[in-house]
This record gives sequence, C-alpha cells and structure tokens, in this order.
Amino acid sequence: MTGQVLVFGATGGIGAALARRLAARGARPFLVARREAPLAALAAELGCDHLAADVTDAAQRQAAVAAAGSPLAGLAVCIGSILLKPLARLTEAELLETFRLNAAAPALAVQAAAPALAAGKGAVVLFSSVAARTGFPNHVAISAAKAAVEGVTVALAAELAPHIRVNCIAPSLTRTALAEPLTRSPQMAEAIARQHPIPRLGEAEDSAALADFLLSDAAGWITGQVIGVDGGRGAIAGRG
Repeated sequence: MTGQVLVFGATGGIGAALARRLAARGARPFLVARREAPLAALAAELGCDHLAADVTDAAQRQAAVAAAGSPLAGLAVCIGSILLKPLARLTEAELLETFRLNAAAPALAVQAAAPALAAGKGAVVLFSSVAARTGFPNHVAISAAKAAVEGVTVALAAELAPHIRVNCIAPSLTRTALAEPLTRSPQMAEAIARQHPIPRLGEAEDSAALADFLLSDAAGWITGQVIGVDGGRGAIAGRG
C-alpha cells in the first residue's frame, strides 16, 4: 500500500495512538487536528507532515485533503463528542451540532478524500460508539449521531467498492481526554468498568490497534463492518 494515511483528530487519544502505530509499521501518517502546538509536537515526534485544520469547516477540510496529496492509502476520522443530556433538556441546536460533528463531518471528509483514496485503493475507518446500538439514559443526541455514522459506513462501503474499503469501530467508554469528565472519579470509573464483561475501561490503544489493522493490507477483504471494541458490553450482559 502506497501513499499517506490522513488522520483527522490526530491529537486525541485514539488518533494519536493510531498515528504512532502507523508510523511504527512504516506507513506515512498525515496528521490533522485543530490545535497547532500539540499537533506539531506529535508530528515532530513521528517525523511526519501535519496541518492544523477543523474537519467541520469545508474549506479547511478540503485544504487538509489537498495537503495530504494523492494517492491516499487511508483515511481515519477520529473525532467525536460525548453530549449526555436528558431529552427534556436537549435543545435543537445541541442535537444538530452533535450530528454535524459526529456524522456529517466524517461523511464529508470521505467525500473530499474519495478521489485520492480511489487512486490509492485506500481504506477508511470511522468511529461510532457502543451507545449507537445499546440504550443508555441521557444519550439521545450522541446515540442518534453515532447510529448515523454506522449508516454512513455501510452506505459508503457499498458506493465506493471495490476501490475503497470503509469500516467503523464502535468503542465503549475509553480513557481519553474526551471522556475525562466520566472517568476522573475513581468510583465512577470503577462502577462503569464493572458493567463490561471484561471489567475495565477501554484504552486508546484498544481502538487504535483495530484501526491500524483495518487500514492495512491485512484487512483487504473487510468492508462495511461495524466492529465493537467495548469489552463485550454491546453484545453480552455485564455483571453490574
């Protein structure tokens, strides 16, 4: 597989872990995130190119794809949010913004990168959540948005085959800066961990390892899949 792997959200926990894995196996990650300072530091560590850009902005998204060049060997959109709010307090603006960030932006990133990905017979990895298929209170906005990502995944896998593979990872709660409000309390973290058949929280490396595999030639006959990295929580009853 030749060409660069474009990683949006490269300074987040999973994005950074994926970037390090890609570089370690000799791939060429091209790193994109909103904040220049941590992005430049990671790029210097890995010896790769980068561009500060916001994937939700059309012009910046297109600039990032252009800077990464063609062909592209892969695209990973490692972005997201965790809006937990009961339905009675949820605003229309919050619902739409959650969808815009978590579902629309990844789809539009694939749209922008599709010609370069087709030229490189590349692969795409998007991110959903265990909450897309497992009901949790106060998750209406994020569950709806992440379920849309799964719909985007299967639709794009069909539309872009055979030249571009598209898969999706659905993690459970993972120890990242994004999840820190839910994990900063040891008692809360332990209580959530116990709800998983494998009773711990996820680590960034758990999802990054699968993303790296799905972007590699070893996954060359895998497309249209939504794969849980969730300690079994999405499929197996935990002990509670």
